[in-house]
Amino acid sequence: MSGGSLLAISDLHVAYEENDAALEALRPRHADDWLILAGDVGEIVSDIERALRLLSERFAKVVWVPGNHELWTHPRDPVTLRGVARYEHLVGLCRAMGVVTPEDPFPVWQGPRGPVTVAPLFLLYDYSFRQPGVHDEREALELAAAHGVVCADEALIHPEPYAGAGDWCRARLESTERRLDALGPDVRTILVNHFPLVREPTRVLRHPDFALWCGTGATADWHVRFRATAVVYGHLHIPRTTWHDGVRFEEVSMGYPREWRRRGGGRPAGPRLILAAHHDPVKETT
Repeated sequence: MSGGSLLAISDLHVAYEENDAALEALRPRHADDWLILAGDVGEIVSDIERALRLLSERFAKVVWVPGNHELWTHPRDPVTLRGVARYEHLVGLCRAMGVVTPEDPFPVWQGPRGPVTVAPLFLLYDYSFRQPGVHDEREALELAAAHGVVCADEALIHPEPYAGAGDWCRARLESTERRLDALGPDVRTILVNHFPLVREPTRVLRHPDFALWCGTGATADWHVRFRATAVVYGHLHIPRTTWHDGVRFEEVSMGYPREWRRRGGGRPAGPRLILAAHHDPVKETT
């Protein structure tokens, strides 16, 4: 049985000096702790690699899923790979450091509430989180633009060889669903994705149109279907615990400095506890 806890954080955005300092201070509570990184570590490959290497040297196991920012081909990044080629490059870097990716066998956490299979997912979005009465992607994007809401992904993610992010998302859904279906009927999971698996957490967004870039309706029942003990996600920069069909959903983002300063305390929150070891004095959210 593992002596460590299962912790999770996302949206480190280490290009910000204050967030990079928080990264440097991020350490396990116990030598056997696992850390889930639910995407948006950074935008520049060298920053992403440095952060992953530092954390992989500190934690017993690091499990990473890409956020939309890792998939950007940023004009300041010497690595000019696009789309699938960029993602595969990041997977290769992770594997060289022993970091688990969505392309690797799912690890099994053997803590006191285990065994539980930690399933890192890379699913993207398909523009299906639309406003009422909007029936297709084109109309939804046009309406969002009319409201002044256009995600930077539209300029910085080049989903080659797919025609668009929605097509890439649908391909990822198909391959990921096959892997999850192959798990035994008694296997409990922690599902990890950068984007929420259900629409409900996006209802509190300040700009409702931004939900277009926040997930897919195709995963609405995955937390039940694949026996999730908890679902871990980020992206919204609204860290909180919610419950859906009796399953705990943890939004674990650090967010931008202006956001975590507003949340009080003048310092960013550390990783959230997903599953506790016997010795861990901090209780899981219930």
